[in-house]
Amino acid sequence: MTTLNPPEDATAEYIPFGDFRAGLPHGRFHVIVNPALAYPFVVRRMNAMPVGVAIAGVGVACALSGYLATGAVLVALAVLLRQWLKRRAPHVLLQLASRLPETYDAATAEGVMEVRRRPGS
Repeated sequence: MTTLNPPEDATAEYIPFGDFRAGLPHGRFHVIVNPALAYPFVVRRMNAMPVGVAIAGVGVACALSGYLATGAVLVALAVLLRQWLKRRAPHVLLQLASRLPETYDAATAEGVMEVRRRPGS
């Protein structure tokens, strides 16, 4: 029975936040974002769920108070916020990770985002 050894580059090299932030605009890194993990990570990081629930709750309260148009707009806004975040989560994650070191560290540690040096960089 033979055992397969993982390739030597099975784990990605850790790139410090300062290097990532300085090299990203110049194309020195290849960033891989897992879209399935990006949405829950971004929602948790931005506290988007409580914000969406609050907007929808105010909309329902407005609708019950007789301001149907205002309530409908707020509820629609909460739904659209969720859909927008679902579609744009990888891009939002990259923006957050390029600005906040704690987000960069958490995203790379949890496997949501992987950063590799481009060959020749």
